[in-house]
Amino acid sequence: MATRPRSASSRSASSRSGSVLEEELSCPVCCEIFREPVVLKCSHSFCKACLQQFWSGRTQRRECPVCRRRCSLTEPPVSLTLKNVAETFLRGGGARARADVSCPAHGEPVKLFCRDDEEALCCVCHTSRKHAGHSVCPLEEAALDLKAELKKDLSPLKKNLRLFYEAKQQCEDTTVHIKSQTQRAEQRIKEEFEQLHAFLRVEEAARLAALKDEQERKTLLVKKRTQNITREILSLSHAVIAVDSEIATNDVLFLQNYKNTKKRAQCPVQDLDQLPGVLMDVAKHLGNLKYRVWEKMLATVQYTPVILDPNTAYAWLSLSDDLTSVANSGAVQDVPDNPERFDHFVFVLGAEGFAAGRHAWEVDVGDKEDWVLGVVKESTSRKGRISGSPDGGFWTVSHCEGEYVAMTTPRTQLALDGPLRRVRVQLDYEAGQVAFSDPVAMTTVYTFSDRFDEPMFPFFCPGANINGNNPDPLKICPVKVAVWNSATW
Repeated sequence: MATRPRSASSRSASSRSGSVLEEELSCPVCCEIFREPVVLKCSHSFCKACLQQFWSGRTQRRECPVCRRRCSLTEPPVSLTLKNVAETFLRGGGARARADVSCPAHGEPVKLFCRDDEEALCCVCHTSRKHAGHSVCPLEEAALDLKAELKKDLSPLKKNLRLFYEAKQQCEDTTVHIKSQTQRAEQRIKEEFEQLHAFLRVEEAARLAALKDEQERKTLLVKKRTQNITREILSLSHAVIAVDSEIATNDVLFLQNYKNTKKRAQCPVQDLDQLPGVLMDVAKHLGNLKYRVWEKMLATVQYTPVILDPNTAYAWLSLSDDLTSVANSGAVQDVPDNPERFDHFVFVLGAEGFAAGRHAWEVDVGDKEDWVLGVVKESTSRKGRISGSPDGGFWTVSHCEGEYVAMTTPRTQLALDGPLRRVRVQLDYEAGQVAFSDPVAMTTVYTFSDRFDEPMFPFFCPGANINGNNPDPLKICPVKVAVWNSATW
């Protein structure tokens, strides 16, 4: 009996060794023994099917599921050595651990299983009072049943594990996208402010030049006045000296030259009044300076009443840098599938919703063959198929295959005098109206009447772009700031 504890300890160590080997031969994705194992350049290995499933839908960004190192687009090679070891391990099966396990209480081989207590038993344990009347079965039979039961429990865990891997990847992709958005926005902000700085520098130079010009003109006037006075001083000085000299002579000479001397003493003197308006017009240069520069800037700045929200744009849509136009690029963009983004139709929303008041904007549709414009309610689903009618939260008109349609239920065909090149959308929230008109011909296209109880967002769909037949963008028309502020709705 002295050898049994050592034997049991040795077998227990062997069991632990087998467990470690099984862990090393398990796929990190499915947690099963490798089947068709492939190895990546980062040295991590996975089942070929598990890796392909993890990579499905990620053709533009293939990464190792463990270390996230970027992988090449070529297929990873199968590891024949790892495959052979895994197959050998599987053929060895459960018998390898079971053959070496003895009962710790009696030292006998463990061959039975108590279903009531869920314990592995030897023959002595089976006959003991503790397990009397219990349901006992052979170890192989119990292992087969319980493994099958655990595999069922393991299936949702594996599914959840894959979902967490995907969620982690989405978070990492979102982090990269946030950085990219920040860099693009930072560059755009710098460009916009550089334009403002350039305007201010030009305006500053012009006003300093005007100030300098006035200084030179008025300085020249004063200089000419000074020169005239200097000549008068010289003339009067000569006259004074001459008269004093005549007065100082004897009476005969004085009287002989009296007439000429008197004329010199009575020479005319120019007006000594100061010149008016020779001082700098400081008020003209400094009065309301900031306001007048701002007012001049307004004449050069345009205002767009609606700005597009890139976070809602379908992945195929391409937005301009100033977020005022949208086109169907015909190719998927590398953007995250965030909750706000449409994932089934080529839709994009305005960045600001309206929950009160009256609002209007115009869209240049040009010669586009396919487009949809209008408003949608905030709670409209962004995922999957959507009902594009007022019942589904859409108040829109469309142009497709040469026909203009109001997206009612059923659809309303619109009879227009000519093609629309520009569309004006007007939302009167309190009145529950969405009106479409032609601002060029000044004619009404269609008016929806309903009741709104949540924010309404401008809606844009540039239509399909199959084989590049509809590439032109929808452009939100800008207006002069002064015109927009003073215009009536």
